[in-house]
Amino acid sequence: MKYIILNNGIEMPIEGYGVFQIQDPKQCEQCVSDAIDVGYRLIDTAAAYFNEEAVGRAVKKSGISREELFITTKLWIQDTGYENTLKAFETSIKKLGFDYLDLYLIHQPFGDYYDSWRAMEKLQREGYIRAIGVCNFSQERLVDLCLNSEITPAINQIEIHPFHQQQSALNIMKEYQVQPEAWGPLSEGQKDIFNNKTLLKIGIKYGKSVAQVILRWQIQQGVVAIPKTVHKKRMKENINIWDFELSEQDMKVISSIDIGHSEIIDYNSTCTAKWLNRWKIHN
Repeated sequence: MKYIILNNGIEMPIEGYGVFQIQDPKQCEQCVSDAIDVGYRLIDTAAAYFNEEAVGRAVKKSGISREELFITTKLWIQDTGYENTLKAFETSIKKLGFDYLDLYLIHQPFGDYYDSWRAMEKLQREGYIRAIGVCNFSQERLVDLCLNSEITPAINQIEIHPFHQQQSALNIMKEYQVQPEAWGPLSEGQKDIFNNKTLLKIGIKYGKSVAQVILRWQIQQGVVAIPKTVHKKRMKENINIWDFELSEQDMKVISSIDIGHSEIIDYNSTCTAKWLNRWKIHN
């Protein structure tokens, strides 16, 4: 595994394993156990994924020391606000069964996230969290938060894949020393990405799968990627990307298939804001 250094000096694996949509507790526990066994050391979950307990059990079973692992969870919109965030963090940490968290993220750019950020700054200063960040923040929201906070976000986790490359957002993150992290790095399989002719041709050149080409493209840009699969064979495939390097020309070819927008979720839509704010994860 290779690592990147966050803006506060914390070391983070550049590839991890995400557990979005793995809600069955037994399946999630087995998947995380498999991922750790294969070699993943970054595990990404969220309160809204309803599987923090399963992640915690798998980590305990693994026999890997807690210090070797980098665990991320996230704060949902329903729990934004200063006091609510402190309570939500306590709930998540108890479900995970840990004494501290490596990374805590504001999951969506909605609700009272400024007061949430103040609470997260407090938790980081007190040593309960090693790094704090955000997810899905547009460029202007990210810049505004950076300019109006004591601790600059360490991470902005956004949708990044060959069809939605977000180069402008990456440039802004570089300017403010915010590490980009890609959710849906394989485009959630949409647009028949694994049979894309351009990516298949590049894969044949290196003797690698389309998934491996995409993940290599991500990490060569310095983007943290958290691919999700429930199959151990694919976990092994996804992490086996350290023995080749895409040429500058191939990186340019991949840039040519960017369609310039998301076909998964539109954060500029009022419908998205309404839908996400209606989604409650507890009573």
